[in-house]
Amino acid sequence: MKNSCLFILFTFMAILLIYPQDTTSISEQRQGIYALVDRYALAREKKDTVLLESILATDVDQLVSSGKWRRGKKQSMDGMLRSSTGNPGKRTLKIEKIRFLNSVSAIADARYQIRNADGSVRKMWSTFIVVYEEDKWKITAIRNMLPARP
Repeated sequence: MKNSCLFILFTFMAILLIYPQDTTSISEQRQGIYALVDRYALAREKKDTVLLESILATDVDQLVSSGKWRRGKKQSMDGMLRSSTGNPGKRTLKIEKIRFLNSVSAIADARYQIRNADGSVRKMWSTFIVVYEEDKWKITAIRNMLPARP
């Protein structure tokens, strides 16, 4: 009996050592994703290409509210900067929900509003697909949507 208990204990300890647990909490991961979306909004507002390039995955793609696709980092960045210039206004992104697919990828749904100079507000939704690579969260896909009108 004593040998069986020791065997089970050692087996359990070996499993714990062989398969280390992820020490990053869900709360820390969520904070990282919130910070990522905040940096994205800041990069768009400031037209900061260095910041924008650092937070986008190489294979990023974007489907904009007009239905146009932007594929790859260069095309996405060019389109984002053109859009920020052509559609000036205060952009606000507020994450409503984050769903983790696994420990290195998640979907973040956000309300996306652009307050125009005339005071009107364009209300949309954005969905961000994010991945954890190179020790930080990066955006790999963005889907912008206009709400359906009744």
